[in-house]
Amino acid sequence: MTDNIARYVDHTLLKPEATTADVAATIAEAAELGAYSVCLSPSVLPVDVPEGLKLAVVVGFPSGKHHSEIKAAEARLAVSQGVDEIDMVIDVGAAIEGRYDAVEADIRAVREAAPTPVVLKVIIESAALSDEAIVAVSRAAESAGADFVKTSTGFHPAGGASVHAVELMKRTVGDRLEVKASGGIRTRADAEAMIAAGATRLGLSSTRTIVEDGVAGGGY
Repeated sequence: MTDNIARYVDHTLLKPEATTADVAATIAEAAELGAYSVCLSPSVLPVDVPEGLKLAVVVGFPSGKHHSEIKAAEARLAVSQGVDEIDMVIDVGAAIEGRYDAVEADIRAVREAAPTPVVLKVIIESAALSDEAIVAVSRAAESAGADFVKTSTGFHPAGGASVHAVELMKRTVGDRLEVKASGGIRTRADAEAMIAAGATRLGLSSTRTIVEDGVAGGGY
């Protein structure tokens, strides 16, 4: 059993219908539960977060089918508005086609727009990729200077995180990058399994339920 599982969590609100009140409530809940960060849509910025809570936003979300210049501009604006972390979506189609140089260039564009110390997480939609592609895209993320590889947006019909994908991503990047598991993690057992597989961060909307060791009804 993992102690203080909340410290692994990016408490997440990415629903299109989220209101200003929903955002405020999510930030307050993240702080109350002791989450590591709150992960939001970039259009809600700027927002204030309590001291000790990191602020993350998504870029190119959820399809990844945005021009690299647009992803970079979105990241640059978010950084100017005070974010600590960026979760960007790759062009999944490029990965499926084996155009890994294009994937790397896409990631690099965002990295240059959001340089260290901003943390860059790269969402690869692992459920839509072959094992070969998962490995190649993870290597591309490392080459482009990312800090994390991340399984999923939680919105793709192919599914979310799996233990197999997390293990494969972790074997590929070793200790050089970290791994974030997100999408379909609804129970404490799910979360524990992802951590055991090598995830150091979890994307959750059902944080309270998992922290309280229950079963969530749905979510990110």
